[in-house]
Amino acid sequence: MRTPDCFEILVRNGLVDEVLSRLMSGKEADVYVVQSKGEICCAKVYKDSAKRSFSQFAQYQEGRKGRNSRQARAMQKNSKYGRKETEDAWKNSEVTALRTLLDAGVRVPIVYEYSDGILLMEFVTDDNGNPAPRLNDLHLTPSRAREYFHELIESVVKMLCVGIIHGDLSEYNVLAGENGLVIIDLPQAVNASGNNNARGMLERDVQNITSYFGRFAPELLSTDYGREIWKLYSNGSLSKSSELTGVYEQSDNLADVMGVMREIDYARVLHERFLARMSQ
Repeated sequence: MRTPDCFEILVRNGLVDEVLSRLMSGKEADVYVVQSKGEICCAKVYKDSAKRSFSQFAQYQEGRKGRNSRQARAMQKNSKYGRKETEDAWKNSEVTALRTLLDAGVRVPIVYEYSDGILLMEFVTDDNGNPAPRLNDLHLTPSRAREYFHELIESVVKMLCVGIIHGDLSEYNVLAGENGLVIIDLPQAVNASGNNNARGMLERDVQNITSYFGRFAPELLSTDYGREIWKLYSNGSLSKSSELTGVYEQSDNLADVMGVMREIDYARVLHERFLARMSQ
């Protein structure tokens, strides 16, 4: 096929030998099959913000930081420079997430290069060497559905253990590769400890995959792994080896509201005393 203009610099720099085909077009990027240094790989070309159709962008950005204080302030003020930094952070976030997750033992595409808004990464294939299908393209047996479901739950736990939530996980961004499931599409990955929407996104991710696999193994629909996983994470006891049950138990202990208010009042008094001493 004709080489798209966006690959010109990568071709000139020897990172891409030839663009072989267009694999897919998504809401945030186009993906091509290319030859790079003699090897077949994927090239993900990110769309500019004006052409992206990804909704609720701001809530995914919460908790992401600029490379320094100046950039962080610009991003917060939404200046022209800040918008450019936000755009660069969006495009770089997937590279960072993929490398972090690969080190954590999560099956994601291997990153080869990232340059000029184009991510060169592993071309995931099936047993026959063809492009690996998405889960949505498969019809599963009940036993395979249960196997894949627990494999993905394990991946969700591994991701959360390194502070990452996919944020848009579903049957549309998981590939059935030759060696198991491969999670893709992570530019919207959420910082679990820095985003106020993290819990809801984690539970939604788990609910999405539960609903999908529940089509083939209906008993999975009665599980509640999302809230169970978040409960373990929030109390600091989640690990890769956590034994999950799929059951969420709500605590019956009443919150000590008056005790909390007393602590707040005490802290306020200490703060006022401190300010009084400083003014003397």
